[in-house]
Amino acid sequence: QVQLVESGGGLVQAGGSLRLSCAASGSIFRINAMGWYRQAPGKQRELVAAMHSSGTTNYADSVKGRFTISSDNTKNTRYLQMNSLKPEDTAVYYCNAIGLYRDYDVLRYFEVWGQGTLVTVSS
Repeated sequence: QVQLVESGGGLVQAGGSLRLSCAASGSIFRINAMGWYRQAPGKQRELVAAMHSSGTTNYADSVKGRFTISSDNTKNTRYLQMNSLKPEDTAVYYCNAIGLYRDYDVLRYFEVWGQGTLVTVSS
C-alpha cells in the first residue's frame, strides 16, 4: 500500500510564504500524478496544484503566479511553495497521489490522501 505524509502548514501573515511537503512511501511502482487540494470552512474541496508524471503542471486560477509545485522524484516527494499568501488561502491542504503499487506480482491502482495540514493566513 501507499501512504502520504504532509508537513509545512502553519500561521503566516498576508503576503508571507509557506512551503508544504508531501512524501509518498510504500510499494510504489509509479506515481501518475500528485498534487494538492484545499478545503476552507463551509466550502468544497478544490484542486490547488498538480504535477503529472510527464512533468505537466496545472494550477487553480486563484493561485497562478503565486504557488509553485515541484518534485523530488528520488524521494517521491512533492512540494508546494506558496508565496504572496492571502487570507482567502486559509484552508486545510490535502496532498493526493494516484498511480500504481506492487502487490506481490501484481500492479494495482492506488489513490491516497494525506492527513491534511492547516494553513492560516492572517490579515
